[in-house]
Amino acid sequence: MKFSVNWLREFMELPASIDALADLLTMSGVEIEAIEKRGADFDHVVVAQITESKPHPNADRLTVCVVDDGRGTKRQIVCGAKNYKVGDKVPLALPGAELTGGLKIRASKLRGVESEGMLCSAKELGVAEDAAGLLILSSEAKIGTPIRDLFPPDTILDVEITPNRGDLLSHFGLAREIAALTNKKFVGQALRLPSKSAGDAPVLQKKGIKISASRECPFYSVRRIEEVKVGPSPDWLRARIESVGIRSINNVVDVSNFVMLELGQPTHAFDADKLSGEINVRLARKGEKFLALDGKTYALTPENLVIADDNRAVGIAGVMGGEESGVTESTRNVLLESAYFLPASIRRTARDLNLPSDASYRFERGVDPQMILPASRRATEVICEVAGATSAATIGVAGELPSDPPDVSLRYERVDQLLGTHIDSATADGILTRFGLNKSDSASRPRWK
Repeated sequence: MKFSVNWLREFMELPASIDALADLLTMSGVEIEAIEKRGADFDHVVVAQITESKPHPNADRLTVCVVDDGRGTKRQIVCGAKNYKVGDKVPLALPGAELTGGLKIRASKLRGVESEGMLCSAKELGVAEDAAGLLILSSEAKIGTPIRDLFPPDTILDVEITPNRGDLLSHFGLAREIAALTNKKFVGQALRLPSKSAGDAPVLQKKGIKISASRECPFYSVRRIEEVKVGPSPDWLRARIESVGIRSINNVVDVSNFVMLELGQPTHAFDADKLSGEINVRLARKGEKFLALDGKTYALTPENLVIADDNRAVGIAGVMGGEESGVTESTRNVLLESAYFLPASIRRTARDLNLPSDASYRFERGVDPQMILPASRRATEVICEVAGATSAATIGVAGELPSDPPDVSLRYERVDQLLGTHIDSATADGILTRFGLNKSDSASRPRWK
């Protein structure tokens, strides 16, 4: 999994040296596979708006654009991309800029037409791997703004997480681990959660949700979010998820991915108006077919857990949603799922269908049950913020959250034997407390461990 150092810093004070941080994690058993620089840390690259576009007179595959650079100048740019329209805001590299890979920008003639700079893709700026077309910025981006203000420099850690450390599959989780290793204050507990305007209603209700497979799904929750305006994500949201390898789709789906990367709890957004009747978490029927979001049809078996309405399966639980119930630009009302699924069930389904996903990767390793409802609230808040939702209805739940893990006994003498050195009890207690183990007559294990 990829982690943004800037994102981790929102939870705690990191070591000043990235190499020192990598060494610390490696010594703790967390393998760092790669370290890469990201972000548009370039001079002479600004937000520009395309005001005119016409075919190149001497080249069928090129166009000639006029852009406003926000500095009182209209510039003519020859462009080979096709994914823009007049009015779009895009990154403009001015003469004198030097981009990723040492590409130096200067005024030049392309097939006989003057070009006073270059319009850039995400890959040319080093903010994502997408090289197909221009990076189309949010309509709210102010022309003339230095591009580094939208995509600040960052360092990305590519980390190999072992199967027994599902608690590290989020920025929240890895920051909590680093805080414990460094004895630094972890501010994750202060994570801003929504106010009542984001639908944090005090009453939980079971109406409209049924769990027919309670072993595979002990707990299931939904929120209804109304009057959303689905469209491109704001630049901050898009930059955040793309920096760690997640492709931007639309503002609602991007929020779901953002919260998964932040807190480790996958959520899924359904188009509420495409669902009929109540939600039923059940096992698939023999021979049941399912059209997934990847455009492929899968043959399900009674060992596969699905989310269904009164008519059909609308999601493969913990793995992938359905194309027929997915969020599109025409969506107005969203049903947001956040649940706990049995790891063995999700692992089997993802393997049998050859359908791994970011969600199944986390559910297979076990998610923190205490994060299910906070993640739902967090996603609701951000959707209300970026998609202009007017209201979010009372949460609906079914089932029971998994019980707390049992306490474990600790003998200090046994600790010394295993480590081959003496650790006094006060030091041992402090270390365990930093890792979330609370001392009583025995040690109380946190749910995420």
